[in-house]
Amino acid sequence: MTTDDPAARLAGVRAQIDRARKLAGRSDAVELIAVSKMHPAAVIAPLIAAGQWIFGENRVQEAQAKWPALQAAHPDVRLALIGRLQSNKAAEAVALFDSIHSVDRPSLVAALAKAMDAADRRPDCFVQVNIGDEPQKGGCAIADLAGLLEHARAAELPVTGLMALPPADVEPAPYFALLAKLARDHGLAGLSMGMSSDYPTAVTLGATHVRVGSALFGARA
Repeated sequence: MTTDDPAARLAGVRAQIDRARKLAGRSDAVELIAVSKMHPAAVIAPLIAAGQWIFGENRVQEAQAKWPALQAAHPDVRLALIGRLQSNKAAEAVALFDSIHSVDRPSLVAALAKAMDAADRRPDCFVQVNIGDEPQKGGCAIADLAGLLEHARAAELPVTGLMALPPADVEPAPYFALLAKLARDHGLAGLSMGMSSDYPTAVTLGATHVRVGSALFGARA
């Protein structure tokens, strides 16, 4: 097998996750989310055949276009929404995704709670934190996290953890450590953090979900 082989790439990423878990003395599992955004079904199918069952998409519309046929053939596949969600797409997101990693404002909490009640379906939710205080990124400010979590819990949203994207081109470890502390402070076990460039570091610092794209799919054309 070569690095062009999806099964080999998947095995390599899983091996890195296992090494990082052992380095950190962890015995719990880490969920690998294969970031399939902008990749067609023909590219995704070989990873499913290699044993990957959890995939991440950025946009509701793109997921709606390509996943129904894939899920009809592979009903055990699960989907995670990892991109920013418009409130007017909440019902569609609740219908399609098994987890939503980008809850970041009270209006979205309200829209998701309404959609979940209507559909009687409750995807796991992660509150996204703007961990680097970057104006171009989604996520709630650290100072607003306690209030947003209180709002989400009052709305009976199934919040299981926190998500963050550290600033690019800087050492991510301090940001991962800060997100882990915030999760502990608020009694949350889930940590959605780490991408292709830094997921082993994220795992050593407690990530329970890593979002890996290029290391699994290769660079996009």
